[in-house]
Amino acid sequence: MSATDDVEKAVAAAFREEWGQVVATLIRVTGDWDLAEESAQDAFAQALDRWRRDGIPRRPGAWLTTTARHRALDVLRREAVGAAKLREAAVLARDEGPYDPEYDGDDSGVQDDRLRLIFTCCHPALPIEARVALTLRTLAGLTTPEIARAFLVPEATMAQRLVRAKKKIRNAGIPYRVPPAHLLPERTTGVLGVLYLLFNEGYAASSGADLVRTDLCAESIRLARLLARLMPDEPETLGLLALLLLHDARRHTRVDAAGELVTLEDQDREAWDRAEIDEGTGLLETALRRGRPGAYQIQAAIAACHTTAATAGDTDWADIAALYGELSRFVPSAVVRLNRAVAVGMSEGFDAGLALVAQLEQEGDLAGYHLLPATRADLLRRSGRTQEAAKAYERALELVENDAERRFLQKRLAECRPA
Repeated sequence: MSATDDVEKAVAAAFREEWGQVVATLIRVTGDWDLAEESAQDAFAQALDRWRRDGIPRRPGAWLTTTARHRALDVLRREAVGAAKLREAAVLARDEGPYDPEYDGDDSGVQDDRLRLIFTCCHPALPIEARVALTLRTLAGLTTPEIARAFLVPEATMAQRLVRAKKKIRNAGIPYRVPPAHLLPERTTGVLGVLYLLFNEGYAASSGADLVRTDLCAESIRLARLLARLMPDEPETLGLLALLLLHDARRHTRVDAAGELVTLEDQDREAWDRAEIDEGTGLLETALRRGRPGAYQIQAAIAACHTTAATAGDTDWADIAALYGELSRFVPSAVVRLNRAVAVGMSEGFDAGLALVAQLEQEGDLAGYHLLPATRADLLRRSGRTQEAAKAYERALELVENDAERRFLQKRLAECRPA
């Protein structure tokens, strides 16, 4: 492997691991979201050249933060034509010391810029969709197309939401901090939504070569732990952390050594992380004892049904179908109904599941969502209707964006076609 390849891999890894921290730090010290993103992008671009010449630094995150901060300071100095800009430049100049991940710039007691960033993005003045989308863009470095796919909306629509959200924060003077305890509940829904979607993008990437992005999974769990410590009496924060841990326990078995997708029923259950499963089920029990059920607790209960079953054949699909029915009261979405269709098909018969899938197809809310035809295909395959299944797999292949999922669907399609 050449030195150039080493540097490109190091920069790519740094982007996955450090983007959110770099941007969060710059937003704190500049208050300018666009400048923070532009300066971070410039720092990563510089890294490609500088690291080839000088070598990969021992602490890539610190190097990137310092470089981005210098770039932001230069921009502010050039634009410092008014008192406000001069003050911003002065603040930034005072922050020229070494990067300190334990910085605590407010009295919230939360020493994490990224968690502050989430709470800033999740201010109640912003629409809930904008809160989640903006945080995924700034914290995780997800592209606008990736976020648009997560929300099942056109890319142009998502781009407009992001622009409006940044303007709202700037014009309304929304502070960059974790709010006092009595204001936390009004932002909880948005913050939990951010962490949930952040984990989902890591657990099943919407596009690209890899099915799993370990960095996003780890970051969402880390932040969920911080949030659970900040709000220990909120059952949904415990429910979310339980959900993430129960899913993460299976992460290493979702792809094989060749990077190919392995379905839940074919995963090596002996290789699941029992410590995470035990912690997740314990958190779920604690949350349920609060007597205030919610969407994340129900989803964690569904995950627990899977992870505590000794074999795939022991899975209580009837219980899972009932839980999805309960979940639809909290989250009346077509995706929840699609998941329930799978559980119904497994517990009541494939035709019952296919009838629910057909209803979703008629309604059209999931048009363009590859898992809709993929679900139809799987139920048809299981029922022995391979010709119909092949047509559904072909439709799913037209829509899928992730390479690992595409290869899996191609394999299933080949199985359904005559030799």
